[in-house]
Amino acid sequence: MQGRAGAAQDTAAQNYYIRSRREIRSLLPSRASRILEVGPGAGFTLAWLKSIYSAATTFGVELNQELEADLKLNADVAMIGDIDDLILRVGSKFDLILLLDVLEHVPDPTRTLQAITRNLLMDGGRVIVSVPNIAHLSVTLPLLFQRRFEYTDSGILDRTHLKFFVEGTAVRLLNDSGLVVKDGLVTGIEGPRSKMLDRLTFGGLTHHLAKQYIMAGELTTASTAQPKINWKKNRLIS
Repeated sequence: MQGRAGAAQDTAAQNYYIRSRREIRSLLPSRASRILEVGPGAGFTLAWLKSIYSAATTFGVELNQELEADLKLNADVAMIGDIDDLILRVGSKFDLILLLDVLEHVPDPTRTLQAITRNLLMDGGRVIVSVPNIAHLSVTLPLLFQRRFEYTDSGILDRTHLKFFVEGTAVRLLNDSGLVVKDGLVTGIEGPRSKMLDRLTFGGLTHHLAKQYIMAGELTTASTAQPKINWKKNRLIS
């Protein structure tokens, strides 16, 4: 019989596929005409984006075939398969591409992101990427004081994660893919305890309280240096 912890993890996994990622609102461009989301789940974020960019055409590329019917209801174009295999089939380029909680699941995230930016991103377009932060206190404290590092069914230590990130490696992922990070958002500091710790340390623990880095990147030239990022804090309770 499944215990409460298992039921909670199943619920978290289900919610992941059926929620819209409205916390990215501050990172969105003023206009978008062709939108691609890689790993959209059931497509609820694409449906929400359609309410913002009503004239845009939305595309979703999803690996999980069980979500195809729902995705077709929420996206103008739904494609099932691996993005690495579908890049050439997707067709023309996009001015907004989303990879939210995707790149930590692929064997070579830099190669995947490079292929997407080179083949699918319009000049002047924007890519929004989110990755988990392994420097979060929920990971570092058990590691430091209990020598414990245990995978879970969801969250930062999701057992399906192949790659792990901290602030520097998250930003470098985009830089190595020909992108400069224009805007950044940290999530996970919405609760009262996290907010209090953040205030008491004058922001000194921000990068250990952040559960995710969400970055908006744009194409750049090799000579463009990455400027310092003023990380915004998510104000939405997810």
